[in-house]
Amino acid sequence: MAKDRPSSSEYTGPVRRLLLSIVVLCLLAVFLVWRIDSPRVERFRAQVTDTFVPSLDWAMAPVTGAINLLKNFQSYQRLAEQNSELRSELRRMQAWKEAALQLEQENARLLDLNKVRLDPRLTYITGVVLADSGSPFRQSVLLNVGARDGVVDGWATMDGIGVVGRISGVGENTARVILLTDASSRIPATIQPSGQRVIVAGDNSAAPPIEFLEDSDQVRPGDRVISSGDGGVFPPGLLIGQVALDPGGQLRVRLSADYQRLEFLRVLRHHGTDPVSDTAEIIGPQLPPQPQIAREELSQ
Repeated sequence: MAKDRPSSSEYTGPVRRLLLSIVVLCLLAVFLVWRIDSPRVERFRAQVTDTFVPSLDWAMAPVTGAINLLKNFQSYQRLAEQNSELRSELRRMQAWKEAALQLEQENARLLDLNKVRLDPRLTYITGVVLADSGSPFRQSVLLNVGARDGVVDGWATMDGIGVVGRISGVGENTARVILLTDASSRIPATIQPSGQRVIVAGDNSAAPPIEFLEDSDQVRPGDRVISSGDGGVFPPGLLIGQVALDPGGQLRVRLSADYQRLEFLRVLRHHGTDPVSDTAEIIGPQLPPQPQIAREELSQ
């Protein structure tokens, strides 16, 4: 019987062991060469490095690229973290900016209140606007001062520049102010420099009309409108606004008070004019009483 041909598996094991032995010997030789501390071996190592290392740049390119990619990723990650921190800081700064603007506006309102020149005989109390009526048929605001602060119906209220309205309704801790623009508001006023006496009547518009004007030829747009003090409700001399002419040819008042930003109002303590107690002292000097005889003679 013929002997079978040797299979390839019989040669694979010895060849594998041989290659493994050669690789181990080469690695051992390289280790020994790199560990030997001798000038001759050092020159040999330098020659090997100069010969093979420059030609291996192509092999190191993927490793270098991967390292650079990792560094760039870490750099992008740090940039993203810094960007997130900057955004949060920007939001905080915007909140601080908004708070600073509100404080600046509040400070401006208080400074405007301090600049108002009033009659030294008048006293006042400053209140904060709590709420607006928000109705197209009734225009009023609510203040945080009331009867506990001595507020009385009818007292005038002003912002930093001009008259805003009058007190109409007083509670213990709050008071309602009817604005000059309300349809129920009627304020006696004087137009300067002509001295015309008029009524500023609210009609729920931003510029109330002028009524009961005697001579319109003496009035020009831009003339000042101040309270006249007639009726003893408002003290005289309070600035209301300036005369303006609407497209329909009607004279109106461009109010000086800033109705878009009512935050603080000054309530003027004005108790009206002094009541008249003795008309004889006003008409003329009081005559002495006539004798009874003279009166009887006159009656006969």
